[in-house]
Amino acid sequence: MKFSDRYIQSLKPKEQRYEVLEGLGFSVRVTPTGSKTFFMAYQFEGRNRRLTLGSYPEMKLTEARKKHADARQMLAKGVDPGALEQDAKREAHAAPTIAQLVTEYLEKWAKPRKRAWREDERVLNRDVVPRWGRRKAHAITRRDVIALLDEIMERDAPIMANKTLAIIRKMFNFAIGRSILETSPCLAIPAPAPTAQRDRVLSEEEIRTVWNGLDHANMDEGTKLAVKFQILTAQRKGEVVAAKWDEVDCVNGWWTMPLVKVKNKLTHRVPLSKEALALLEEIKALAGDSQWLFPSGQTANHIIATSVDHAVRKNLPVFGIDRFTPHDLRRSAATHMTSMGISRLTVGKILNHAEPGVTAVYDRHSYDAEKRIALDAWGRKLETIVTGQPESNVLPLHRAS
Repeated sequence: MKFSDRYIQSLKPKEQRYEVLEGLGFSVRVTPTGSKTFFMAYQFEGRNRRLTLGSYPEMKLTEARKKHADARQMLAKGVDPGALEQDAKREAHAAPTIAQLVTEYLEKWAKPRKRAWREDERVLNRDVVPRWGRRKAHAITRRDVIALLDEIMERDAPIMANKTLAIIRKMFNFAIGRSILETSPCLAIPAPAPTAQRDRVLSEEEIRTVWNGLDHANMDEGTKLAVKFQILTAQRKGEVVAAKWDEVDCVNGWWTMPLVKVKNKLTHRVPLSKEALALLEEIKALAGDSQWLFPSGQTANHIIATSVDHAVRKNLPVFGIDRFTPHDLRRSAATHMTSMGISRLTVGKILNHAEPGVTAVYDRHSYDAEKRIALDAWGRKLETIVTGQPESNVLPLHRAS
């Protein structure tokens, strides 16, 4: 009997399950509940076997015929189609979920390579795991990614949408590199929001407003001090909040960052001006016996970099100036140093920017003397900025006890 859709639809359930054969093992099974399933009955190595092809009407008759024909071809080549199907099912069952992929990505890629891995963890646990966590990683499509980004954009978070795309793209590329996936669902997906050029430089008046406004801002005292320390030293926010007291030599005026904590993986020495050392006295009084300069009030770790971003953003109305970020403070310090006549090379050494080219490889000069002169000059300049007094009349930057 030749199957047709009308014929299959006409098959009524009975008290017992029954089967109808078309030919060459191609059959339809009907259960007492009325469900209908295509299957193939065949023999392999002298044993009777069955291969489920799919459920009707979810699988169309034409699709079932093609799958049956493919299975017959494998059988003709001496391959058991049912065994292949079982292998595929086992492989699919063993395939990692998104939640498992997130864990593997964080443990085997982000933590060993990214100082800011906690931000990856936060973003993935906020938007990715709750939405996709139980789904198989290979089942995520480009449309799924676009829908997720659209959802983030709809809550008016364009920067977060861009960041989320960057992190999940890195995670899926990691999965490809470890043969977990063959392709990435992030392929050819553009950033959902325009990327604004990061060129905000605060004027002297704005720096004075921020510095003095920190004393009245609604944020933890440690966060206030971290922001001021970043302005004085022009170092990266993540390096500032993760600083330890055993890295700081207050006697000789040095802060030495080990290469494992530095973005470009090069040990970095930061001269501490007298203004920075004065601020460190206040930081020490607040930190107490902690190993961290800026310990967290909630954990045994240091405050996290994103909490500084959040605190600054929340207090923008207190400062009363155009939007800025902690990274803009680092850029501003560097820009004001160059405007004071300090060379770009020296400022680059203070910022610990990686230098390309053969010259950088052979230039082993530490530039410690030049960096100290520059940061001492910046400390004096900052005093005049925040107090509005000539350099000879300024008071210390730290608050009197």
